[in-house]
Amino acid sequence: MSIVYVMIRTVLACLSVSVVAGTLQAAPQEVDAALVRHLDAVYQHWRDSVIRRDIEKWQLHTAFHRRVSILNRIHSERRPISYALSSLPASPPDNRPLKLLSVKVNGVAANMIYLGPVDFKVGGTPPNNLLVLSFVKEGNRWKYDSADYMNLASIPEVRKQLEMGKLDHLEGPEFSPKGTIDQPAVVLRGAVKYIAKTYVYCPGREVKMMVNGISRHLYQNTKASEVVIGGARDGLNEVQFTARDLPGGEGKEPLAVRVYLMSQVAGVKPLKVFEYQVQEGGKVKPAGTENFTVGRSEVIRLRGR
Repeated sequence: MSIVYVMIRTVLACLSVSVVAGTLQAAPQEVDAALVRHLDAVYQHWRDSVIRRDIEKWQLHTAFHRRVSILNRIHSERRPISYALSSLPASPPDNRPLKLLSVKVNGVAANMIYLGPVDFKVGGTPPNNLLVLSFVKEGNRWKYDSADYMNLASIPEVRKQLEMGKLDHLEGPEFSPKGTIDQPAVVLRGAVKYIAKTYVYCPGREVKMMVNGISRHLYQNTKASEVVIGGARDGLNEVQFTARDLPGGEGKEPLAVRVYLMSQVAGVKPLKVFEYQVQEGGKVKPAGTENFTVGRSEVIRLRGR
């Protein structure tokens, strides 16, 4: 089994884990020692800003596109900016006890790949797993971007090889930085007017959604909900979606694609404003562009009147 299938993507600006040193035989690949020290210093400054809940320092050491993405989500949930740090369940990991396996640089992006007992503090003694810290260069400064945690439980043979210093599994594209950065479609300066969320139930299928040309969402063989970046607007709103069968699916599974408005009044249930639904065995259209409206009646219901 490829290691990519057990990758747990963490696109938050913090990965709330702690680490414990292990005795590993792997040695770092030949890299620029000065770059390694610099990237490590960037991460330590970023980590300290999170631990101290220092929002100004956090913004200084977090990559622009990541910072905007996080603040966009917070504004789209109508939360205070301080929520970016105060909502974290635990401190980010101390990478220093882990074993550095590789540093990969591509253009303005860099990855530091570590192996060690990454501990999510859920009890027990964790085995060695992978942690990848990603960085972005802005001008002449490197900044922290994100983290990937890769659980090797289902592929113990890969874990053993990495512990022995055999790093062939790190040559896959999932471990290499893209070299380019996708910038957010919008930069929100304050809270949205209406909180909205997508909901998709798509067993056996992949569904892509875009709301108002801004908020993009990807769902694969799942049932999940995500906040709409930019929220809903007064008047006409647009929903675009595509759906395709995934390998292993039967092509007959049911499908539901919805958008809800979320009230901030206690006791008021989410208001469904858009739905595309297909019962089991029904024909699913591969793509669609639809609209929903936020008008006076919807606002009254959101206010619990």
